[in-house]
Amino acid sequence: MTKKLTGAEIRQTYIDFFVEHGHTAVPSMSLVPGGDSTLLFTNSGMVQFKDVFLGTDKRPYTRAVDSQKCLRVAGKHNDLDEVGRDDTHHTFFEMLGNWSFGDYYKNEAIAWAWQLLTEVWGLDKARLWATCFEGEKNVPSDEEAANYWRAQPGFVKEHVLYFGRKDNFWEMAETGPCGPCSEIHYDRGIKYCDRQNVEGHVCKVNGDCARFLELWNLVFMQYNRLGPDKLEPLPATHVDTGMGFERIVSVLQDVDSNYKTDLFARSLDVLRLLTGHTEKEMLADFTPYRVICDHTRSAAFLIADGVVPGNLGRNYVARMIIRRAARFGTKIGLKEPFLAKVAETVIATYGPFYTELEKSRGAILDNLTREEIRFARTVETGTAQLENLLSDLRAQNKTVLDGRRAFDLYATYGLPFEISRDIAREQGLEVDEAGFNAAKEKHSKASGGGKAMGKMGGEDAEFFAGILKDLQKKDKLGEHGVEYDPYTSQRVEGEVLALIVNGESVESASFGDQIEIILPKTGFYIESGGQVSDEGYIRAISLHPSSKIGRREGDDGAWEIEITAIRRASAGVIVHVGEVVSGHPKVGDRVVAEVDMPRRHDIMRNHTATHLLHAALHQVLGAHAVQAGSLVAPDRLRFDFNHPEAMTPEQIERVERIVNDAVAADMGVTPKLKSREDAIGEGAMALFGEKYGETVRTISIIPAGAELVDESAIEHPTAFVEQQPKFSYELCGGTHLERTSDVGVFIIVSEGSAAAGVRRIEAVTGRGAYELMTRRFKMLKQTASVLKSSMDEVPQKAQTLEDELSEARKEIAALRAQQALSTFNLQISNVQTVQNVNVLAVEIPNADADTLRLLADKFREKYPKGGAAVLVTGSIVIAVLTEDLVKRGLKAGDLITAIGGRGGGRPNLAQGSPPEAMKIDEAMSKVVKAVEEKLK
Repeated sequence: MTKKLTGAEIRQTYIDFFVEHGHTAVPSMSLVPGGDSTLLFTNSGMVQFKDVFLGTDKRPYTRAVDSQKCLRVAGKHNDLDEVGRDDTHHTFFEMLGNWSFGDYYKNEAIAWAWQLLTEVWGLDKARLWATCFEGEKNVPSDEEAANYWRAQPGFVKEHVLYFGRKDNFWEMAETGPCGPCSEIHYDRGIKYCDRQNVEGHVCKVNGDCARFLELWNLVFMQYNRLGPDKLEPLPATHVDTGMGFERIVSVLQDVDSNYKTDLFARSLDVLRLLTGHTEKEMLADFTPYRVICDHTRSAAFLIADGVVPGNLGRNYVARMIIRRAARFGTKIGLKEPFLAKVAETVIATYGPFYTELEKSRGAILDNLTREEIRFARTVETGTAQLENLLSDLRAQNKTVLDGRRAFDLYATYGLPFEISRDIAREQGLEVDEAGFNAAKEKHSKASGGGKAMGKMGGEDAEFFAGILKDLQKKDKLGEHGVEYDPYTSQRVEGEVLALIVNGESVESASFGDQIEIILPKTGFYIESGGQVSDEGYIRAISLHPSSKIGRREGDDGAWEIEITAIRRASAGVIVHVGEVVSGHPKVGDRVVAEVDMPRRHDIMRNHTATHLLHAALHQVLGAHAVQAGSLVAPDRLRFDFNHPEAMTPEQIERVERIVNDAVAADMGVTPKLKSREDAIGEGAMALFGEKYGETVRTISIIPAGAELVDESAIEHPTAFVEQQPKFSYELCGGTHLERTSDVGVFIIVSEGSAAAGVRRIEAVTGRGAYELMTRRFKMLKQTASVLKSSMDEVPQKAQTLEDELSEARKEIAALRAQQALSTFNLQISNVQTVQNVNVLAVEIPNADADTLRLLADKFREKYPKGGAAVLVTGSIVIAVLTEDLVKRGLKAGDLITAIGGRGGGRPNLAQGSPPEAMKIDEAMSKVVKAVEEKLK
């Protein structure tokens, strides 16, 4: 290969190569791993295929290839500390991968890897090395993989090396799928060794220098780990490979730093243009440049995936990396907001492949600049406070700053822990991370942020998996377990397959028991996508007299369970949760399970209205107003969306009107299953943090005009309707109405802030809207009665009363001002003279701050020189000095301090609060004394 490929060409070449070998090109999943509460961010390529390897999901293909967006800034995989310090670490990176789900195995994986590296990309065969598992405990060495490597054309047979479990055995967790892996390393030559001056150093694979670079890891899943020393063969073998995109680009472009590839070239050019540095000057102080480029890229991808800067969780990470990049900008002389300019280059470089960047351009640039400005307001004060704390630390001969102090800096000044740690480390100090996290958690719970967080889920998955296997052996359940159809089966009949009370499987239950029940099929909706679970009842079907064997005396077999929740306990197992409200349920009983349909219809009204609201927000605010969370309940809907500022009353009114017009238009609401690729290609909106399979359920809301065509004149009327412009088109697994008119009416109850850059709308529909209107109408009638007017006249009457009240307040204020002036004129004769200064301390009852300032001006008119006065009313004190006294060293604030008050302001006029108990005679003597002291 003579021509150097661009990063984009390398990525595409990789994908095209494996597509030619029968792989399906799969798009990257979001950085927010939908449906996986164990991860804050997608941190590796296998995350989107995790369920396949665990056996809880199936795909319509057995070979896949992708380039996955990854972020490692939290938890076990956290590369933040290393970013900027070296040339290889990143917070955001791409992982190229090819996958086999029970299809090809070691032979093909190794042969194709060798072919791509050497024949397509032209890497020197003599420089490539492969490592294999050497065997450990009861797992043999991977001679199969080693022999396949030796068989590759041109491979140097001595370049196969063996390593142990740490390097060459891959495991998903302490239990689950695992297997040996084979790593591919590339010898970049002696010039890349960064330890040449270390005596006794030897360059080698998996050594401690940068000469040998790991490019690719081929994982061969062939075991299921049941315990520390117990493995069993998997029913089918799989391949999971991961290649660091930035690494292979640096090799193919022959540069000694990932940051010197074309992936970062545009960003660095913009930064050098802003700083005025030469390339040599930049490379001499490369750390800030690396941090800024890396963090801006991460922030751009995060915002494109719906994560905006905030105070908690993912939003905290977005805020932290933006602020960290901004701080490193100050280290190279950048004072004004600059990150948006760098982000433009990220969008230009990555936008053609990751189209979400271009679609979110406005949101990315706005959020970056807004966060920079917000940080700039407080960073100087915050870092000054931190410097004081670090100085105190050194004075006490300590090296670790209390984490609670660091959290106070974040809570008060917005200084993230990571920035405090950076500054401390620059001075050879550290910050207590555990203490910071503890203080943050305590604050979160105190403010309501942690109270509702229960278990992560899945704690009893193994227990229920055992029940599933038992039921499948008895032919009570099929291969896929409990059938789930919440769309067409709201009433199902079946047999009680299992009862669980207090975490134990039982044969029967009694009145009052909190119970979990498994049926062969259910129509209850499981909470997902913001929509709450269904509720309802499971009742025994009347028994034939001969079926009462084994029942208690007097027990006619009738019983009822009130269902309050439903959950997926493990793959294939759906559990109804509730309470026995009558009778004695028993395994084997025939039952009917019914969803509470009035409640379900209320939920459906709110869910369909949520889609209408989302579309209306796009019309009024713009495409950046994408969903950032939602709640669809029977009594209300809550919708969080990205938007930098409060909506105006006019915007709220427009959104409400658009939704109600859509309701009145009686549009059809059409669900349809499609491939994810087709749906996204057609413009369907994928929502923040949701998990989608290859086949997705779409919800189209189509204007009524498209449905009024003459179907007999169209060969495929359904296809014709689908091609018409849609009011709303989203991926959604929730339950919906058939017509928008069934929403009834839509009322926005509130619009407010949910987090920094995220707004929240709460609204009601249907019965909830009727109850709200009835309540408000009643209040309006009561108000009209009090005002002695008709309901239509209430606004005018209220305005008239407000105007009259305002006039009355003005008259009262004028009278008080007159009274204050009279009091002042009477008291001014009590001026005392000390060292040729006229001193006055006087109390003016029932005055306000404006009146006191007016009287201060009157005092200075009477005493243009040599005048000092303290004026008090209630909780306000104002001190005034003439300019000649200011020049002599007196300050107005000193007079407030002299009487025991607190306040500040200009040298000639200060305002504050007096001490709680103060006598005016004492105040006068203290002011006189203060003047004497200052003028000595």
